[in-house]
Amino acid sequence: MATKKAAKGAKVKSVKKTAAKKAVKKTAKPAKKVAKKPAKKKAAKRTPSAAFMKAMKPSDALSAIVGAKPLPRTEITKKLWDYIKKNKLQDSVNRRNINADANLMKVFGGKKQVSMFEMTKLVNKHLS
Repeated sequence: MATKKAAKGAKVKSVKKTAAKKAVKKTAKPAKKVAKKPAKKKAAKRTPSAAFMKAMKPSDALSAIVGAKPLPRTEITKKLWDYIKKNKLQDSVNRRNINADANLMKVFGGKKQVSMFEMTKLVNKHLS
């Protein structure tokens, strides 16, 4: 019996010691410091190039499509694409090509079909 009591007493003491150690560990740990991330710099708003934003007067042929008042090149391109999409002039097989109607044929120099990259070059000839 003496050994059983000693064994029980040892278990109780060891349980108390481990509980005390855990309590000490929990309270003794310093809180981890979280390193602050450097603040992100706000990206400066992109300012458009002055050359693109300069109002250009369209020629008579181009004004039939985009209007007669002076507009920046970007707005003229937007209105031109609106016209192309509205009249379904984009080629159905090769979407890079634009099929010209009567108004666009004047702008494109008589060409029936023009690529979208060539279109901007041809339109620039009609701006002053």
